[in-house]
Amino acid sequence: MTPAASEGHPNAPFSIGQASLILVLGFTGSRALGVLRNTALAGAFGAGPELDAYLAAFRLPDIIFQLIVGAALGSALLPTLASTYAQVSPRAAWRLASAALTWFTAIGAIASAVAFAAAPQLVPLSVPGFTPEQQALTVDLTRIMLGSSVFFCASGVVTGILNARYHFLLPALAPWLYNLSIIGGALFLVAPLGIAGPAWAVTAGAALHLFVQLPALARLGMTYSPTASIRTPGVSEVLRLMGPRVLGLGTIQVNWLVSTILASTLAAGSVTALNYAWTIAMLPIGVFGMAPAIASFPALAEAAATGSWQRYRGLLTTSLRFAVFLGVPGTVGLLLIREPLVALLFQRGLFDAASTELTAGVLLYYSLGLLPHAALEVIARGSYALHDTKTPLFYAVLGMISHVLFSLAFIGPLGVRGLALAMTLAALVETGGLLFALNRRTGGLPWPPMARAASKTIAASALMGGTVWLALTIAPPSHGVTSWLTAVIIAVTIGGSTYAVGSVLLNNPDSTALLHRLRIRTP
Repeated sequence: MTPAASEGHPNAPFSIGQASLILVLGFTGSRALGVLRNTALAGAFGAGPELDAYLAAFRLPDIIFQLIVGAALGSALLPTLASTYAQVSPRAAWRLASAALTWFTAIGAIASAVAFAAAPQLVPLSVPGFTPEQQALTVDLTRIMLGSSVFFCASGVVTGILNARYHFLLPALAPWLYNLSIIGGALFLVAPLGIAGPAWAVTAGAALHLFVQLPALARLGMTYSPTASIRTPGVSEVLRLMGPRVLGLGTIQVNWLVSTILASTLAAGSVTALNYAWTIAMLPIGVFGMAPAIASFPALAEAAATGSWQRYRGLLTTSLRFAVFLGVPGTVGLLLIREPLVALLFQRGLFDAASTELTAGVLLYYSLGLLPHAALEVIARGSYALHDTKTPLFYAVLGMISHVLFSLAFIGPLGVRGLALAMTLAALVETGGLLFALNRRTGGLPWPPMARAASKTIAASALMGGTVWLALTIAPPSHGVTSWLTAVIIAVTIGGSTYAVGSVLLNNPDSTALLHRLRIRTP
């Protein structure tokens, strides 16, 4: 990684490295609160049928949000805003932002209303293995949660606007309030409302997710005008880019739908195990995948818009190396401490040792996919910055087909763990294909220095893994919160220290470059 690769925007409040750090802290806090949220829910309901219904109820609201705002934010709105701001005028960019906010909030409200009416027909399709009582409960909870989709559609657009102008702090803090709301629902609303209490808290948390970001828009000087004209400059480009991305995100929802359908046919608690293991896996993915990808996306889009290809390749390479440098040891560490970590976070109340064993088994196979999932966050945004959403769609469809085939192949011998393995293998297929395509499109990434740095990362990670394994063998965790906590602390402390020392001794360039990019703003 070079200093130039860390370049942000001269008027940005933070460098890309500093923005990454803000997002890392935001993701870490949000995921930690997400784990606490699940801990509170597990204590109240265990890995049982009510919690399975609650978690399955997220599918329909998530589909609405992902297909509407996920498509716009991740691939269309941000690069188009960056191009409009740089090539036309700030005033034109604000008109585009106003139109996007109007359009996507209205579409979200209409889609949620339709889904509310059709929930009794749609929801049972996603959980055919549930009992009729569980299906009816899932329908009720889905209808409660659909209000969150409207708030999230507006909030997602606001996040895209702020990120396009290099503002990351409040968008990074917004998920904290969302998770805190659900934690409050699990602690204080279960007694009077049962499982519906945390469901109402989902909608309240989505509203907080939106409102906390609005002051940042005011500070940017955005003036909202309630326009919905398709002729607003940039709107047609957003819609053009969105089309393939909607289909691409649809493949992700199909993957989760397939996993939920198949898991619903297994033992009670299988849907919960999938969701809880994924919640843990998302923490490292957010740290070394999503954070650098989101932080570098505005600069990537601007570099592509202005034809600064050397800067574009530098930014893309830096983010990929960041993902590898933290992703490899993160994978090794999670593999080693998965069982005491799951026990520490969830094993209490109705979530017993059998639930821990089941969830840790699922986490084993999710852990193997951390690096490809993280790299995909970076690579996909590299394509979107080029206003290319068709290539990611092709490989997303390939990944979806692979996921279905792998799921059917592995659910027999491995049960619910096979569904996690299928997700990992599908991510490898999608990430590898898209990386190959982007490498050709950009004229080739600097593979030799990337490979040399990666080999040193792998060596330091192997040293870390051996040290942690030895420490846990000498002092194996037993039953009880104190033992589980001690095991996690030992693993994190010894593992982190060993990896840092190993990286320095091996003279891994990414270790010093990581610190440098926290300081650098311009070359």
